[in-house]
Amino acid sequence: MRARDQKPVRSPPRLKAILSPRCIPAANGFNGARKAALGSSVCPGCSPSAVSSGRSSSRSRFEYANTSLAVPAGDAVLKIQFPDRESEQEAEALRVWDGDGAVRLLAYDRERRALLLERARPGTSLHALGSEAALDVIAGLLPRLWKPAGPPFRPLAEEAAWWLADLEGAWERGGRPFERRLLDAALEALQELPGTQGEQVLLHQDLHADNVLAAEREPWLAIDPKPLSGEREFGIAAIVRGGELGHDARSVRGRLERLTAELGLDRERARGWALAQTMAWAWTDDVPHPHHVEVAGWLLQAE
Repeated sequence: MRARDQKPVRSPPRLKAILSPRCIPAANGFNGARKAALGSSVCPGCSPSAVSSGRSSSRSRFEYANTSLAVPAGDAVLKIQFPDRESEQEAEALRVWDGDGAVRLLAYDRERRALLLERARPGTSLHALGSEAALDVIAGLLPRLWKPAGPPFRPLAEEAAWWLADLEGAWERGGRPFERRLLDAALEALQELPGTQGEQVLLHQDLHADNVLAAEREPWLAIDPKPLSGEREFGIAAIVRGGELGHDARSVRGRLERLTAELGLDRERARGWALAQTMAWAWTDDVPHPHHVEVAGWLLQAE
């Protein structure tokens, strides 16, 4: 079923209780959302309890959630998103997957950017398995997540154009902080790959080892999608780049070789997408992350 044909998820009474103005104030803009979410008044007067009672607590929030507030609430997790382009369709992606390889969406309040999610217990990160066993899991998980997709998900081609529009400018503003050939390789990929894609599927564009958690309903479940619709070759970019399973040239290239072979992907297209997204995601205030620059260099040398 296409995502646009599915019925909207409505907020049940228990979610409405958690999301009352007394518990989570509405926030305008990123700073307002962050202040509302991280302040001591996230849920004034509420005590820790199961979500069925309509209450939550900020005292045990998940500190690794960088663009949201994620608060355990019994057997569920209450996630309040900060304004963020990449996670705009997170709820829709979770609805399409419907628990098949990813945590379930239990309820969604669009106005407050609030998701009530299945809680993955014990919640151990996939990287704890070690590289080879973790890649076994990823190779089994990705085909399940690659559902046919279209609207409302942002096309990969549109995202690539957005990256392309500012990448060289960021490099210039940052004082040309790395060699030009890395930039040129990313620009070439972003210009050539979008218009020649294969079948469009639902992509989790941030599927690294720390976004796959141990669970009870299934051994491992994906969390925190930043969904796009695009070709499968893009879908391994985050796991190839991610340092959780080893940050060195051999590990990065090994992940590329193994996943493209086992999943039947075009190796050169996957390499190009991984390099391009690595460069696009490298920047914070026009300063590149050294980890990303190193990965891009290793991928360029893997031609």
